[in-house]
Amino acid sequence: MSNQPSSGVAPAGPDAAALDKDKDKDKDKDKGAAPGPDGKLRCPWGLSAPEYLAYHDEEWGRPVRGDTTLFERLSLEGFQSGLSWLTILRKRENFRAAFAGFDPSAVAAFGEHDVARLMADPGIVRNRAKINAVISNARAMLDLPDGLTPLVWKYAGEEGPAPRTLADVPSATLASKALSAELRRHGFRFTGPVTAYATMQACGVVNDHLAACVCRGGSVESRA
Repeated sequence: MSNQPSSGVAPAGPDAAALDKDKDKDKDKDKGAAPGPDGKLRCPWGLSAPEYLAYHDEEWGRPVRGDTTLFERLSLEGFQSGLSWLTILRKRENFRAAFAGFDPSAVAAFGEHDVARLMADPGIVRNRAKINAVISNARAMLDLPDGLTPLVWKYAGEEGPAPRTLADVPSATLASKALSAELRRHGFRFTGPVTAYATMQACGVVNDHLAACVCRGGSVESRA
């Protein structure tokens, strides 16, 4: 997702797919870390639903390496464009089943019958353009000379000042714009700067846990 759960801001469209990400979090943008059910401070978006709490504490911002896992994250960020990330989280297992565990080689072999199958699957987001983009991206990924992991992780920079409120968390950066441009040069679609940044946040390429969040330290240590 974008800014918050992958940041929490979202778009509308292949690239806009990232300016309107979790609309329900816009009202919280000036909030700092808030106490969770155990009394520990967390990013406020992580407290709005049980699924968010688990995702925030166990996944978001923790470094992810491995082409299949990164491909899944990038694909789901693309599906989330214009929707709530909570919708994607609740459908994630369905997505994994429908897209062969996001194995790039398997997805790259999908044909028209697979597109028809996916369009008839109520367990996922049935958007033809996004489905076709995932299949196209899998094919593009197989042509990457060194794989997706080094391509994404080369945009990890030095750790900057920790954001204190959600308003301090950007929806895109120069690095995400550069990553997006490189992905597009390789034939990827639905990977605009906001979607690229959401992926960077979700996969720990950047650490956007708020300064007072209990999870920030763990994310820093795991990136080292």
